[in-house]
Amino acid sequence: MRTYIFSIIVLFIVYLTPAHAFQKDKDHFVVVLDAGHGGHDPGNLGSGYKEKDIALKIALEVGKELSKHKDIKVIYTRKTDVFIELRERAAIANRADADLFVSIHCNAHHSSANGTETFVLGAANTQRNFEIAKKENEVIFLEANYEIHYEGFNPNSPESSIGLGVIQEVYTENSIKLARLIEDNFSGKLSRKSRGVKQASLWVLHNTYMPSVLIEVGFLTYKPEGKFLNSSSGQTSMAIGIRDAILSYKDELSLNVGESIFSDKLPDKLPPIENETIPETKEVFPNIVFKVQIAASSRQLEPKPYNFKGLDNISRKKEDGLYKYYYGYTSDYNEVQRLQNEAKAKGYTTCFIVAYRDGNKIDVSEAIKSTSN
Repeated sequence: MRTYIFSIIVLFIVYLTPAHAFQKDKDHFVVVLDAGHGGHDPGNLGSGYKEKDIALKIALEVGKELSKHKDIKVIYTRKTDVFIELRERAAIANRADADLFVSIHCNAHHSSANGTETFVLGAANTQRNFEIAKKENEVIFLEANYEIHYEGFNPNSPESSIGLGVIQEVYTENSIKLARLIEDNFSGKLSRKSRGVKQASLWVLHNTYMPSVLIEVGFLTYKPEGKFLNSSSGQTSMAIGIRDAILSYKDELSLNVGESIFSDKLPDKLPPIENETIPETKEVFPNIVFKVQIAASSRQLEPKPYNFKGLDNISRKKEDGLYKYYYGYTSDYNEVQRLQNEAKAKGYTTCFIVAYRDGNKIDVSEAIKSTSN
């Protein structure tokens, strides 16, 4: 067990190396749509319907709708009836450096249970949630050499699921935010019964390093719901509900942080940055880090280029109840001035330079007069 948890933590660290974490597509909000099951894995066959077919049709419909938006890029884990390994589904999303991973499934139960459920990763399972996770995770048994590829993970063991929450923990808040929007649309706009947002140890979510959800669009084993989900009108309705939730999520997060919500107070006296005289031999300050503060807001945005007018190398820090956003990271004062001019050219006209020593913010004037190089 310890070896398994250690392995997934190491894998997470590897995925978050600067080269892999670099935003590959600055101009698009990237959504990976994952139609569950496929190929020789039909999923559940409640009431004679095939989960793999319904999930694929809904995923393709969601993608078609999202693709109408020029700033959204849709990637599918599968577009046809083929078998895709669980680990490859997550890998597709990670290679794309996606902003969202959305996995679509249909539910089943021996009772008359019905309604939608949207899951985010979490170790705090009820027995019912564990049974769902077990059902979805057992697809690994259909893969060759699953013992090697899944680091000893056992879908039938509650203990094995504990480690699955480690990687996705940092994205839990936004995953829940999207899940809530999805379920609200199902119950509100579509008048479907919603069973709510839940947590379960789902392998397909555990290895993605972006907000991720798994949607159970309904129970095929409940005949009225199965019939609805197997119809083209039902599939389109569910797809529209998912599409609208993704668009709402994107609108909430991807509003460019500009002066309209620049609610942080500027310093009473800004240092005379542009006219400051810098000793010719002291342009680089090894013990100082300079950044450009471009905005501050109550909104928590992903520090990605699409949120900041194409600027990359964005960092975020919460101070005094606000999220402050910084551009760049350098010990070269000339370089940070260049970055400031670049930010101004992008429209952040009130941006200013800040300085840190040993992680503590100091006056820029103090930093550039530092003699402790």
